[in-house]
Amino acid sequence: MFLDPAATPGFKRTLFNAIVAPRPIGWISTINGRGQVNLAPFSHFNLVSTAPPVVMFSCNAPADRAEKDTIANVRETGEFVTNLVTWNLREPMNLSSFNAPYGTDEFELAGLEKAQSTRVKPPRVAASPASMECKLLRIVEIEPTAPGETFSNVVFGRIVGVHLDERFVDADGRFDTIGTEPLTRLDGNNYATVGRIDVLGRPSPRRD
Repeated sequence: MFLDPAATPGFKRTLFNAIVAPRPIGWISTINGRGQVNLAPFSHFNLVSTAPPVVMFSCNAPADRAEKDTIANVRETGEFVTNLVTWNLREPMNLSSFNAPYGTDEFELAGLEKAQSTRVKPPRVAASPASMECKLLRIVEIEPTAPGETFSNVVFGRIVGVHLDERFVDADGRFDTIGTEPLTRLDGNNYATVGRIDVLGRPSPRRD
């Protein structure tokens, strides 16, 4: 089966979310110039590089405003925090995705405690085992070119600080990702955590 997204009647764009899965969730906390805090999850999120340490997240323009509150806040302040979502935090994460009016504090909406950041102003999710403070590098705007498409923003941020729950850090300084049971996004409203695991060593050239 071959599908041309631009030429297939009734093509479902959500197909891409089902194929590119599971996806890590960037739980992004921001603050605007008036001190109003925002917290929202983004499943189009990932690590871009480790040296320099850079993450990215992206989102489409909402139907009720020019752009999502997270993007508006990042444009205004140039700062954001990514908070690791765990299986145990799935319900608060889902509550924070509510399409609330601008200025709503999703920490309060989801019953989450704030923790002070060190190098940026947005607070962290206190219950998250790993949070990364970020400074904005750039925002790449992707304009729609076909009917049914929406305007998108891709945000790149440099990590300037990392907060870790010491219970998940071993003696060698390695973070226990598996132990935190990170939440991932599948298609639709389906979520998952760590499944089957295998350890594969780096291949080396054969020597006959």
